[in-house]
Order: sequence, then structure tokens, then C-alpha cells
Amino acid sequence: MIALWGSPSKIAVVELFGAIGSAVRTSDFVRLFRGLEESGSIRAVVIDIDSPGGSAPASEYLYRSLARVAAKKPVVAYIRGTGASGAYLLSCAATKIVALPMSIVGSIGVVTVRPLLYELLRKWGVRVAVTKRGRLKDMWLPFREPTQEEKEKEQALLDEFYEHFVSTVAQARSLDEATVRGLATGEVFTAAKAQQAGLIDEVGDLEKAIELAMELGKVPRRIAYVRPRRGLRELLVSRFAVSLVEELNALLESAMRGRIEYRHF
Repeated sequence: MIALWGSPSKIAVVELFGAIGSAVRTSDFVRLFRGLEESGSIRAVVIDIDSPGGSAPASEYLYRSLARVAAKKPVVAYIRGTGASGAYLLSCAATKIVALPMSIVGSIGVVTVRPLLYELLRKWGVRVAVTKRGRLKDMWLPFREPTQEEKEKEQALLDEFYEHFVSTVAQARSLDEATVRGLATGEVFTAAKAQQAGLIDEVGDLEKAIELAMELGKVPRRIAYVRPRRGLRELLVSRFAVSLVEELNALLESAMRGRIEYRHF
């Protein structure tokens, strides 16, 4: 994955497309970021982002991994289409953020989504037996209506994730927390509005992001496109087919249990 990079110095361009935690496989990108951090020939990094976000823990893990890269060498996040929620959180780890004029940025917030299947199951005569130890152990299951206590517990959990998101953005973007909280309504902004609010640094295209990485890293325009090593499954089928299968798997998983997500819908 990184073995073919020797000298001379290069700018690594990493494409991060799709939902975080499904199409964007967290462990693969964490390993890739570690390689970028340790590589002596990579002098700057551009993260090319088009993602609605995804799993909150996965987004946080990627953010921390990319922040370690940015602590050692310049990182420019480029938002080409969507840089929302967890994907925007990830971009905040970068030294600078550039967004295409008509991209959408933001969606700072947290959500849980799960279907309630009990009426459908009742219609088909299906009953679900749950044996548990711990009063709230089954609170995320979709087989019954949540109790008031469970709703309050869930909301408290979301509030904690939300405050962490706001605090992280405020610190990364050198903004007052009250300012970020005013922007953290879950809405998205155009690149121009996001720049005015301090959520990004520049409006431009990928070439602008590369030029900025050249300037910050003091490196000539020598580009290396880097991606996680592809497994056998990815080699046998197309990227689109793999992404579709992974998205469907994620949806099926969400249908069976609630997930806390930094995601734009």
C-alpha cells in the first residue's frame, strides 16, 4: 500500500467516498492514515471527500487518526460534493479545508434511527421472546415501543455525543462553542456560506487543494493517489457493486438495532 513510495517527496491524495462505517471501512483507512503518518516521502496529504458521514464512533476514530497525520505534516481536506456530519468532523482534523462552490457542508448533529417492527410482526403472527438481565438491556431492539425512561436515556446519550461534536469543531476551527452551537442545527450550507461561518477555509476545486498542500508542505506537484489495499472481493467485483452490497448490509444491520450516527440524510 505504501511500499512503492520512496523518494522523491510527494503529495498523497486519498479519496474517501461513501458512508463512514460501511462503504468507508474504518479499519482500512486507519491503517492507511498510519502509513501516511509514518512515511518519509509523503510531505503533504489531500483528503478528497464526498460523504454524508455515518457511524459516530467510526467518524471519531477516523478524525483522531487523521489528526495524528496533521500533527506531523500538512493535511488539506477537499470537499467535492458532500462533507456532512461525520465527514465534516473528519475534515476538521485537517490543517485547511477547501470545498467546491456547490458542495454541501455541515450537518453538525447526531441522530439515531431504527424501525419499530412490532406492528408488522403482530400482523404476521410473529412473537419475539427476549430473556435479559438488566432492566434496559433490550432498549434498542425494534420489537416493541420504547418506554419513556428509554427515550430519556437515549436522548441523554445523544446530547453527550452532540456536545462532543460541537466541542471538537469549535476547537479544530478556532471558533467559540456558542457560535458552533448556533450552526449545529443539523442543516447543511453551501461552500460560500460555510466559509463565511468559519467552517471551511477556501472555496475551490481539487487543484486548489493540491496547490495549498504544495505551499504548506513546501513540495513540488508530485502526486501519489493512495487507497486502502483491496481485498479479493473488491478485486472480483466492481467498486459500485461492492459499495451497494455494503450499503445494503448497513441498512439491514440498522433495521435490527439502533445506531448512533453523525450522518446527513
